[in-house]
Amino acid sequence: MQMKSVLVTGGAGFIGSVLCDTLLDQGFRVVCVDNLCDFYSPTIKRRNISAALENPNYLFIEADIRDSESINSVFAKHQFDIVVHLAAMAGVRPSIENPEGYFTVNVMGTLNILNACIKQGVKKLIFASSSSVYGDNPVPFKETDNVDNPISPYAATKKAGELLCYTWHHLYAMSIVCLRFFTVYGPRQRPDLAIHKFTKLIMQGESVPFFGNGNTSRDYTYIDDIITGISSSIKLAYDSDNPIYEVINLGSSTPVSLSEMIETIEKTIGKRARILHYPVQPGDVQRTFAEISKAEMILGYKQNMPFSKGIALFYEWFKSVAGS
Repeated sequence: MQMKSVLVTGGAGFIGSVLCDTLLDQGFRVVCVDNLCDFYSPTIKRRNISAALENPNYLFIEADIRDSESINSVFAKHQFDIVVHLAAMAGVRPSIENPEGYFTVNVMGTLNILNACIKQGVKKLIFASSSSVYGDNPVPFKETDNVDNPISPYAATKKAGELLCYTWHHLYAMSIVCLRFFTVYGPRQRPDLAIHKFTKLIMQGESVPFFGNGNTSRDYTYIDDIITGISSSIKLAYDSDNPIYEVINLGSSTPVSLSEMIETIEKTIGKRARILHYPVQPGDVQRTFAEISKAEMILGYKQNMPFSKGIALFYEWFKSVAGS
């Protein structure tokens, strides 16, 4: 794949920073745009990009996708071959408390990126969507499922982003791949996510919040598998002679229950969790389960990481940064 320059929005975050490192290893020039928002500590994000900053093929720009003037300036100064748009406000429960903020970032921010692409002639884009768009659909979740009934503001913003992407594909002949990520974990995972949070609480002997009866389940997907899927999607979009629009699940297709997740962390750490029971939270889905045959067929995608091994790798990383 002959490509020179990639823009990664949200590139200082969990998935974005690992993707940037991978693209640099593959020989691409990478421009990372991130506003280092305080949804969680900006110090963590700066740590995520510390190695990349030493690479002459990497440029970090602190900018906010809500600021169309700043985004247009970034596009005007750099010639991008493709954009990977990961920047977003994430999380179901916080979106219920702050729906305005989520719509401003996730919808208007995405609109700003799409408009900047058209102004500068960038016709290839990867959009980070979410399994949240499926709501409480029957499992396994398939890309052909009806997703017209989101049950959280976050899910609604991600569905809106997909719709905008389709419209820009239709109007401007852009090649766009929307990737519906299922719960991603591994080194650099955000501290607000369950695996990271539970690991920290169990290690410190503090109570773990346990929502429902433990039967809720998530399709946990290891970061390396997600990055491989994104890389294949970049190649798919870039190599397409004709404009394409695809929606593709990236998951493990092996859901893990809340109880099993905590038991796996306990075994890995060698310490029992202190459980504090709560009712199921509004906006949470009962289960997620990716049907990944489309990803396998179109991207050559494979889920390679068993959950127990992925947790062990996460824990090794967690111990290395726990005191920092």
